[in-house]
Amino acid sequence: MVALDVPTPVAPPGLPKEERPDGRMRLVLVILLVAQFMLAVDFSILNVALPVIGEGLGFGVGGLQWIATAFALAAAGFTLLFGRVADLVGRRRIFLGGMAVLGAASLAGGLATGPGTLMAARVAQGLATAAVTPAGLSLLTSAFPEGPLRDRALGLNGALMSAGFTTGAVLGGVLTDLLSWRWAFLVNVPVALGVLLVAPAVLKESRPADRPRLDVPGAITVTGGLLTLVYGLTAAGGRGWTDPVVLGALAAAAVLLAAFLRVERRAAAPLVPVRVLRRRTVVWGNLAGLVAFATETSLVFLMTLRLQEVLGFSPLAAGLSFGVLGAGTVLGGLLAPRFIGRLSARTALIAGGALQAAATLCLLDPSYGVLLAATFAGGVGNMLAIVGFMVTATSGLPDAEQGMATGIATMTQQIGITLGTPVMSAVVVTATALPAGLDRAVLVNAAVVLAGVLAAALFLKKPRQQEGR
Repeated sequence: MVALDVPTPVAPPGLPKEERPDGRMRLVLVILLVAQFMLAVDFSILNVALPVIGEGLGFGVGGLQWIATAFALAAAGFTLLFGRVADLVGRRRIFLGGMAVLGAASLAGGLATGPGTLMAARVAQGLATAAVTPAGLSLLTSAFPEGPLRDRALGLNGALMSAGFTTGAVLGGVLTDLLSWRWAFLVNVPVALGVLLVAPAVLKESRPADRPRLDVPGAITVTGGLLTLVYGLTAAGGRGWTDPVVLGALAAAAVLLAAFLRVERRAAAPLVPVRVLRRRTVVWGNLAGLVAFATETSLVFLMTLRLQEVLGFSPLAAGLSFGVLGAGTVLGGLLAPRFIGRLSARTALIAGGALQAAATLCLLDPSYGVLLAATFAGGVGNMLAIVGFMVTATSGLPDAEQGMATGIATMTQQIGITLGTPVMSAVVVTATALPAGLDRAVLVNAAVVLAGVLAAALFLKKPRQQEGR
């Protein structure tokens, strides 16, 4: 017999075959991305509708802020706890339970006839977000192996979360103008129902075989510390940073969080092991994430003021102008995995932050065209940094601790979103004229971004040095 020379198949361009997601992975990704996008929309969808809600349900002017604050308190205060609970009792179980609560709370909010019902619904939405976000992220990171596949999934997740934040502002205005503010709540119901119908057949349960007892003292101190921290940061926007209530809340947060660290050093089964808090990737990765979220969300606030108060745009026109930010973040999310694959997550943090800082400085130019171009470029840079943060903060940890890692990362995200606007608002009011105050805040914003870039460059080790430290 004559042996035939059979040519070796040539792999298609792009990712190698073993690095392409299979059909189940794609379904998992779609379900989790839909859920995360909806949660991101909820952060901003009510902002434009607040005055209309106040008139319809009898909220006083001072009470309107609590519609947003109640959500932020619950979402940020309980994220770390629910992330660890998901590790212990099952991430799929917490994810599905949180989606059910979110759907029910959204229905209750949409049908509310008084302030009490609406506030209860908003708190329940925040608690559901605190459960679903870390559980969904840990399901994602455990479904995709560390490397290019996970980087791509986190890139898409980050892009959709940022796009969801922008979409929420636009969608809230459209729904309120064309239908009713109630649809800002009710739009969640069919999405939550669809996820609950499909997810049980696609998502696999993920939890350790041996489940340790929950660290109750650690849970109490960290939850109390985060609640008082978020309350203090939020109250500072209206009361000022020297108000006794604000100072008392921030002091209580410092005491409780210090007590949490002390408890964790002695706990047999700590909520967050001290060895994890000592990892450079966790500490400096989350610090970079805090800077990225605080600066970009507060920049949206600053540019909203410039568009409406200085340039005379309507709320809807101002919201639509931020469509370029959404486009920039989507592009950044798509580029980030390739960037990280060719270079590193550390490089993405540094390069993304540098691009964001440069774009922020360009916003000192008062022209509308420069504002749009700089906002787009800043969105690309911000998303490079955010995906770099998520990859850095969750890498090198076993699957059993992914809920904890994503809980910490989600907590960082929530605090960053809460922290940025009060700080920049305080900077704005230091000037006698609004345009001068906005310019001053833009400079501070860019300086904070550059400080984050410098910290990542100095304290995050290069990839070959990062293993486990």
